[in-house]
Amino acid sequence: MVTMLEVTDVTAPSGEACCAPLAKEPLTQADAEQLSITLKALADPARLRLLSIVASSEGQEACVCDLIEPVGLSQPTVSHHLKVLTEAGFLSRSKRGTWAYYRLLPGALTSVAGVLSI
Repeated sequence: MVTMLEVTDVTAPSGEACCAPLAKEPLTQADAEQLSITLKALADPARLRLLSIVASSEGQEACVCDLIEPVGLSQPTVSHHLKVLTEAGFLSRSKRGTWAYYRLLPGALTSVAGVLSI
């Protein structure tokens, strides 16, 4: 048996709306899409470890050669993960001889934390 739900008025007795107004602006479509890309880059345990290692390294910089052993992945796999983190705006890359060095970009983690904090 199907029953009809009664629609009730959603205003308070004083005539005010029952819901509080937004405390801050919600994400725009463009901002949500960009944040999604950023969060996808972080949504991998190996990438989180790599980011953590770089952030904890002296000068917040590390050579790819120093990142392979701690995460237990091959050099091409580590390089792929570092590329994703670089494209997402967390790291910068510089080449020195045959090795690539990755540096944490200032404010990269703060900007994500700011969006997630309420």
